[in-house]
Amino acid sequence: MVPHADLRPLHSALIVDDHPLFCDALSMTLKSVAGIEEIETADRLETAIHRVDLSPAPDAIVLDLNLPDVNGIDGLIRLRQAAGEVPVLVVSSLADNRVIGACLAAGAAGFVPKHSHREVFRAAFDALREGKRFLPEGYEPVPEGKTRGSAKEEAIGRLALLTRQQAKILQLICEGLLNKQIAYELSIAETTVKAHVTAIMRKLGVQSRTQAVLIARETNFSSLMPEDG
Repeated sequence: MVPHADLRPLHSALIVDDHPLFCDALSMTLKSVAGIEEIETADRLETAIHRVDLSPAPDAIVLDLNLPDVNGIDGLIRLRQAAGEVPVLVVSSLADNRVIGACLAAGAAGFVPKHSHREVFRAAFDALREGKRFLPEGYEPVPEGKTRGSAKEEAIGRLALLTRQQAKILQLICEGLLNKQIAYELSIAETTVKAHVTAIMRKLGVQSRTQAVLIARETNFSSLMPEDG
């Protein structure tokens, strides 16, 4: 048992989910069983990132993977980069082993299947207070020999190395923007964009923008779910 003085204080939380009824239900659950006193909500990733930039930051973040403005694990990676030391607990109905493993590779502090009982949320927040990762019952890591799963997690691990600015630039590259357009979009010099693109390719271990885009697409949910048969 971790001494009380060493526990991480968790008095406030930010719930990132675009379903109001679920947000209300989860808010009541966290207040009643997890000791969370102040709760805020955000229904978009960009809204959540803007909130964690403000002071004081929430003590914990609860993130749904399915949001209107992100696709796949990209939202978790970007929010983790913005959150700093704030733990991000993923709560999702996509509870396949590959998705859970991908979330852990991207830096999640734990994973709770969306329709878990209240006691599971209590246990998850107890683990966060002790600085531990929370894994759902029945989770089994994908064996090393399963190259499909390990390759995805490796790609996610590389993406997690990017800075916030680099992650934003990679997103714009994926949208088809050229360096000049990215510079205009972010109000920075084109030479700065070029420097970031070079750093992005180095961190991802690729030689071209096209390869970088392919790595980014490895984080899509469809590529993480098991194949039929």
